[in-house]
Amino acid sequence: MIAVAGYGARVLDCASGTGQLAVGLAGLGLDVVAADASLGMIHRTRQLADEAGVPLQTLHVSWDELPDHLDASTFDVVFCVGNSLHHAQGSTGRLTALASMSRLLNRGGRLVLTSRTRELVRAGGSRLDIRDRIIRRNGRDAVVIYNWQIEQRWEQEHSLEIAVAQLEPDGSLQTCSERLSCWPFRYEELVEQLHSVGLTVQTTTFDPDAEGYMLVAGSE
Repeated sequence: MIAVAGYGARVLDCASGTGQLAVGLAGLGLDVVAADASLGMIHRTRQLADEAGVPLQTLHVSWDELPDHLDASTFDVVFCVGNSLHHAQGSTGRLTALASMSRLLNRGGRLVLTSRTRELVRAGGSRLDIRDRIIRRNGRDAVVIYNWQIEQRWEQEHSLEIAVAQLEPDGSLQTCSERLSCWPFRYEELVEQLHSVGLTVQTTTFDPDAEGYMLVAGSE
């Protein structure tokens, strides 16, 4: 991240989630805007920023609304990480999201994107994926379970239900879950859509046999 965003750079964390990346970047002295379509995520980001004592701007907006709230060509880096892009609705929604992010980049700016390797996700079919490591959540040990519903065709709406089973002090389990819609995409399709919005891949870690990848794209 430091390689593409120096001190004082203007950065957008798009689909910022709980705000850990945005707050971390703000703590490094970057001028950060955190945007997310979930008001709950924005509230959590603001709370984390207050706890860390760092300034950042938050926006409760979807990808397609970004150009209505932010000036074009004003960001040095746009981050779209944490497998966020697959929540854009199909090829059209994904293209709209990429176009919005591209429009906000200044000359020489960079888009940093991470994703699961969707080819592998689909190859695994519908399944229950129980992680083999204990995590700490709210000071309690917990296990994370992923329920993948894989459809027959790429363009269909897929779903992912994430459940967290948390061990309570009395030995009981408390479980919470969230169901998310997603639209998978091939790596080649992503590269083509980036090209169509004026961006070209400059570096990438894509490996068809690896679980996930990161790419950095810039203006042509």
